[in-house]
Amino acid sequence: MDSLLGLNDKGESAARTLAPVLMPGAPLDQTYDYLVPAGVEIEPGCFVLVPFGAQVRVGVIWDKPVGGADKPLDPKKMKAVAERLDVPPLPAISLRFAEWIAGYTLTPLGMVVRMMMSAQAAFEPVKPRFGVRMVPDAAEPQRMTPARRRALDLARDGQIRSKSALASEAACSTGVVDGLVASGNLVDVVIPERRFPEPNALHRPTDFTPEQAEAVHALVSAVHGDGFSVSLLDGVTGSGKTEVYYEAVAETLKRGRQALIMLPEIALTGQFMSRFVARFGCAPAEWHSALPPAERGRVWRAASTGEARVVVGARSALFLPFRDLGLIVVDEEHDAGFKQDDRVHYQARDLSVVRASLGKFPAVLASATPSIESHVNARTGRYRHVVLPGRFTGADLPDVSPIDMRAHPPEKGQWLSPLLVDAVGATLADRQQSLLFLNRRGYAPLTLCRSCGHRFECPQCTAWLVEHRFRRRLNCHHCGFSLPIPEACPKCGEVGSLVACGPGVERVEEEVRERFPEARVALLSSDLIPGLEEMRRIIGSIESGEVDIIIGTQMVAKGHNFPLLATVGIVDGDLGLSMGADPRAGERTFQLLHQVTGRAGRALTKGRGFIQTHMPEHPVMAAIISGDREAFLEREIDMRRRGLLPPFGRLAALVVSARDKDLAETFAREVARRAPRVDQIEVLGPAEAPISVVRGRHRWRLLVKAPRDKNIQAYLRAWEEALPKLVGDLRLIVDIDPYNFL
Repeated sequence: MDSLLGLNDKGESAARTLAPVLMPGAPLDQTYDYLVPAGVEIEPGCFVLVPFGAQVRVGVIWDKPVGGADKPLDPKKMKAVAERLDVPPLPAISLRFAEWIAGYTLTPLGMVVRMMMSAQAAFEPVKPRFGVRMVPDAAEPQRMTPARRRALDLARDGQIRSKSALASEAACSTGVVDGLVASGNLVDVVIPERRFPEPNALHRPTDFTPEQAEAVHALVSAVHGDGFSVSLLDGVTGSGKTEVYYEAVAETLKRGRQALIMLPEIALTGQFMSRFVARFGCAPAEWHSALPPAERGRVWRAASTGEARVVVGARSALFLPFRDLGLIVVDEEHDAGFKQDDRVHYQARDLSVVRASLGKFPAVLASATPSIESHVNARTGRYRHVVLPGRFTGADLPDVSPIDMRAHPPEKGQWLSPLLVDAVGATLADRQQSLLFLNRRGYAPLTLCRSCGHRFECPQCTAWLVEHRFRRRLNCHHCGFSLPIPEACPKCGEVGSLVACGPGVERVEEEVRERFPEARVALLSSDLIPGLEEMRRIIGSIESGEVDIIIGTQMVAKGHNFPLLATVGIVDGDLGLSMGADPRAGERTFQLLHQVTGRAGRALTKGRGFIQTHMPEHPVMAAIISGDREAFLEREIDMRRRGLLPPFGRLAALVVSARDKDLAETFAREVARRAPRVDQIEVLGPAEAPISVVRGRHRWRLLVKAPRDKNIQAYLRAWEEALPKLVGDLRLIVDIDPYNFL
């Protein structure tokens, strides 16, 4: 904080405090100086209300000025902080973390800090919640009904309940509860604010196999080291990785520090929470998009005060203001869901390593199919490689067989090969479960008119509309555009001429129900499940054996443990290999197919996997079928090294978009023309994006390739400074380490 000399109301010289204030959410890379009135106590990281233009906005007191011009300040033009908000401040490490992210991703600091405030309720006064409690020794009401009797019998335990909760338990209306309040038998009271229970590191120790015990020792030793380290926990599906890293969490708790476990959001299942409760005696704090606003505010505050000792959450949990974070675990670290492609482009797995480095504590990356980047870091010694080679039950990994669709095609109008149908039928006869996997939502990816050939295309994107037969609609999966399925072709007017082309999971379900009418079928697809709780309910029914055949998209590949699952069938194993523009296509396909087939035979039965493919000779297919992961890794790593692709080189994508096609193309070419000429840095493009129009915006892409030792951010900053100003609705997005090449 700086001091500014001025005159008080008596004309005497007086020192006034200046504070640098950052504006969260604003696309700005600088702080603004504000006067701090007498009596307002501030500190770095605290939240304040300040006048900003014609608005009053929430700002964050920074601990040093950032950006801005070095020019004398006119005391008469200085504005003052209006007030400090009653909100826990961001810790100093959060300020450094935000600065690092802004510098690496080339995102304005204000937009980065906004991610650290993603709980609006935390910045609002806590609203008291009211409930009712029984009045001791009160006379019975003059009119006693069965409903009133049930409510009073429940309330005799003296607990405070909300009116709706008491009415629900007593099977009566809230009017009955109101009547008991009016009669003096119940009294309105404030419900005490709930506190997060403290996980007990000693609640229920786990018995480990020798291989697991060795892994536990490695991770616990990292916690004991009191310094930064990264461990790659590399274990086959069903090897007990979760139970192993729980011991690192337990050791962190014993040392009085907080722990964060990050998972892809759709892996936040009830099964994971149940395993946590079994080990630690209570549930962790949860953080994900399905949380109600008030609960998000409660978790945000509890992380900042240290009350939430363990947080389990999706990628955005990384930006919570932890008071004393001592461990980060990234489960399913290979998952593309950790990459954000909106506003601030970041890879949460990599940022978790940065956060651990800043905090000088360990990070654990866990996966059955680690990313190529993590494999290389483990091989070169940057990460500790902790391996779990076998399943903790002793069960073998499933045998995986190809089904060559050229030799064993499905019947006309069907999508399952006779070989796969027979395998599912045999599994059903053995009273075991089967899983059919197709990573394509909806009923069919294309609808066309058999009379005139008209194809239904999104009016806002260069993409076909996907038929969702259950909802009777055609949807765009890129922008959300939707329309009812028409009775007649809109081009030629022919009634009943529309035909669905290709399969989605809904179409596979239709075929399964026709072939196995007695089977109990569950369909897992994100567009058909309204929320996280419903997903947890369905997963629970599968675990308990209430489902015979599971059909799903990539939702089923995220760490689920289905004890009765014996057979897995991949309906289209070639689907991911068609993404020719994506340098990670082979890696992603291998990971996904390995994860899905690895669901089979984890507990009670021998597992089998079948992959329907037109390319059984493809190296990815050969690696999956043979189980030779090392051969696949060697091939993939060698290809990356020769192509100077991550982690041996660096990539950055520039995406130019505008509603006017000519404007987007002209500006993209001007961007390319002004690229600085630097040895070893290559600029590819511009080229029209594979999906050239999204939400009505025409898109052009450029790709920057550079050796790993080149400062690609400095290069991009110099390039941006040389560009003309954006006009109209032109946009330029810079994505360091891109994952999306469409």
